[in-house]
Amino acid sequence: MVTIGVLGPMTATADGERVALGGPRQRAVLAVLVAARGRAVSEERILEDVWGGGAPATGTLRSYISVLRRVLETGGPERLIVREGNGYRLRADAVEIDAERFGELAERGEGLLRDGRPEEALPLLDEALALWRGEPYGEFGETGFAVPEQARLGGLRLAASEHLFEARLALGGHVALIGDLEKHTLEHPLSERGWELLATALYRSGRQGEALAALRGARRVLSEELGIDPGPGLRRLEAAIFAQEESVGDSPAPRREPPRQREATSPPPARMRNLPHALSRFVGRTSEPAEVEALLTEHRLVTLTGPGGIGKTRLALETARARPDGDGPWLVELAELEDPSLLAVTLSGVLGVAGATTAERLGDVLGDREVLLVLDNCEHLVDVVRDAVRTLLSRAGGLRVLATSRESLNLPGEAVYEVGPLPVEQGRDLFLSRAAAAVPGWTPDPEEELTVRRLCRELDGLPLAIELAAAQCRVLSVEQIAAGLDDRFAVLRDGPGPDRHQTLRRTVEWSHDLLSPAERDVLHRLGVFASGFDLDAAAAVCERPVFAELSALVRKSLVSVEAGTSPRRYRLLETIKEFTRARIDPDAQAAHRAWVLAEAEAAAPLLRGPRSAVTTRRLTAQQPEHRVALTSALLLGDGDYALRLAGLLSWFWYGQGIVAEGLGWISAAIELSPSAGPELTCPAFIAKCRLMYLAGDFPAARDAADEAVQAARKLRDPELEAESVLHRALFGALCGETNFLELARAGLEQARPLGMAWLEAEALMITGMVLRFAGLVSEARATLSESVAIAEECSYVFIRSSSQWLIMKIDLDLGEHERALETGLDMLLHLDENGDVTSWVVAVHSLAPALALTGSPTEGAMLLGAAAHHGSRIGFSPAEMDPLDAPRQARHVRDSLPPEEFDTWFAKGRSLTRAQIRALAESWQRTRAR
Repeated sequence: MVTIGVLGPMTATADGERVALGGPRQRAVLAVLVAARGRAVSEERILEDVWGGGAPATGTLRSYISVLRRVLETGGPERLIVREGNGYRLRADAVEIDAERFGELAERGEGLLRDGRPEEALPLLDEALALWRGEPYGEFGETGFAVPEQARLGGLRLAASEHLFEARLALGGHVALIGDLEKHTLEHPLSERGWELLATALYRSGRQGEALAALRGARRVLSEELGIDPGPGLRRLEAAIFAQEESVGDSPAPRREPPRQREATSPPPARMRNLPHALSRFVGRTSEPAEVEALLTEHRLVTLTGPGGIGKTRLALETARARPDGDGPWLVELAELEDPSLLAVTLSGVLGVAGATTAERLGDVLGDREVLLVLDNCEHLVDVVRDAVRTLLSRAGGLRVLATSRESLNLPGEAVYEVGPLPVEQGRDLFLSRAAAAVPGWTPDPEEELTVRRLCRELDGLPLAIELAAAQCRVLSVEQIAAGLDDRFAVLRDGPGPDRHQTLRRTVEWSHDLLSPAERDVLHRLGVFASGFDLDAAAAVCERPVFAELSALVRKSLVSVEAGTSPRRYRLLETIKEFTRARIDPDAQAAHRAWVLAEAEAAAPLLRGPRSAVTTRRLTAQQPEHRVALTSALLLGDGDYALRLAGLLSWFWYGQGIVAEGLGWISAAIELSPSAGPELTCPAFIAKCRLMYLAGDFPAARDAADEAVQAARKLRDPELEAESVLHRALFGALCGETNFLELARAGLEQARPLGMAWLEAEALMITGMVLRFAGLVSEARATLSESVAIAEECSYVFIRSSSQWLIMKIDLDLGEHERALETGLDMLLHLDENGDVTSWVVAVHSLAPALALTGSPTEGAMLLGAAAHHGSRIGFSPAEMDPLDAPRQARHVRDSLPPEEFDTWFAKGRSLTRAQIRALAESWQRTRAR
């Protein structure tokens, strides 16, 4: 029998004898197969997980598989690792894995506990927890396959620990449990069940005041850390203790309450989400949000189906707003997505996981995050959405999906909710509500009331059609509206297609017919936008001032206003946008591309100055437009445009960790324009080498820098040549070349005379970096200090922080730990203010060893956990970008604490928000200033 242990350092035995699993890569290959839990893993996936970007030929992998088979398969010819398709599978029936054994025991123990048999549950839970020897898959760090398993197993361990406490409590061990439970709530302050158990033990021990104090502590922690109130379990327990009930805590942790009850007891808390605020009152469908919520409670995938304009999106948003999910809800508007291959990138962008370019990778990164994902308007991407949702739900155990589509996704376990037309009375209420906004003070007489009801029936109860009709009350009477609709519906019902769809289209066409020629032209052109737009953008795409026409379109409900925006932003309803797409002039698409390019040209230099933070936010909002413009250009074969735009967006992509998508656009543009001039290829190759650096592919970064140098010399542009030479020196050094110092100094000498402060600061930073590689530490520090001074003078936050990061490394190497800590705190706070993502994660990771080496190892462990968590959310790892120092720095922190203590603080760090990390850094800085 073969046994494999992953709940701690990885071990294996065959027939009771310990076997040697070989070096780190070979052990990692086996770990990938174990983590797959009996599923086949393709060769490509194993190579990516184990070797990352520098994967070897498949022959190396196959030789590792052969060795593993030889050491593990000692009992006969039957294979333990079997070939399946283009990959391998570890046979679950032929191997015993401690993680699976733990899960089985914990599940059985929980079942016995729920059946009221704590005396039988106790030994099973004890046995399950005794299998843990340390961090699961710990030796494999933060690799793509290890992180989700660590998160899954960590969650199971927390649950099993609390079930064990519950069993001991049920058997009368409340007095002896208090100390253990106090420690448990310190280690897991966000676990409401842990606080319940502690308060119950205190109360049963006759310590009512301390029990209430514990509940107040729980309330404070949840409010400060998450901004939420305690859940129903804690509230019921507090009420029971106040009432001095005898049976306090007798029942296990309650299941989730029905939706109506939860709505009555506590309003949904504010949390991280991206749902738009409603622009109008929700009329009708009073019971439907609760019905959809009940389905979401029981099913992980719920799809709202029905014809266009039936109100699927509004119902989904109203349902999502009322839910108390810990993460989200996150709205992904798919109607604006034209290219199915960008679905995973779009999902990861909304969820803040910019580095996840496939559904598989995104699912692994999400792990057990409790996320509600609202996928709106899936009908034009049903096949690709179906595959993506199937993958995400199978890999992310905490994910729930609420989709809207004109057809179901047809997946196992999917609950389909057919959104029906509004009943006449609800349609009448909706019409009058919207008409009152169009004509304040208007009250229908009895005859008009009858006409409104007839009109709603003839509109088939479609909310969008009713709203569009009501908007015309500003210029037409109810009788005129009804008469106009009757004429048009009679014609359309004779044509092909569903009646309701034809009715909606006629409603839109009729509203369109009422527009002036100038208003129609503006509406058609506005359909080119992928998302919201402001007045200047509208004027740019329409190639003239459009305030009058835009105002008219807003009044006629064909364009909506995004409330609270300044300057005001506008958006076309999705049905209206779909209506305009067939009428969009190629000239409008060209104007849109020109506007996007002009915006990027204006933004690029600002990313290196005092307006970098606000510019980054603006570019983030414009990302859908970047994608539309790049797609449009590539479809037209205009690789030159794509090269130009990619070069301008490169710093934005770098700072936000948009690595894979950026590289995809650059590669497509280069392939499409092989003979493009150096003025286009040089910035594109500089962009490519930077993004390859973030991906940890240093040879590819060096090659791209080489191309940039050659292009810059052909162009005879001293600025681009200096920048290219400096990058070539840096990536040559990272690849082990020997002439890197000479190249860097040459680049610095080229940059200095140009009078560009930002370029000189960047040149000094790179030169200082390679000086450190060469062992010239004193010269490196002086060079980097000069870079900091110049970057600070011109407000170039990224280079200022990058040079500080390198100075911090030098000080850590020299034993100047206090000075390194001071520098690191200043660096982190500046990056946080600037809105940077990737460099901020690196700063958090680098600050951890400085804290550990200055007597604060627990804080260091917390920051390592925070860096791991926030990096994983965007698919970024400091260790991949900085393999020379980052792993060594992490070891400093690990070695400064006993393993169990390190794991506790590391786990606590994973729950820290960016705002909380900033508050901690400010507190540490104030303490040091005293």
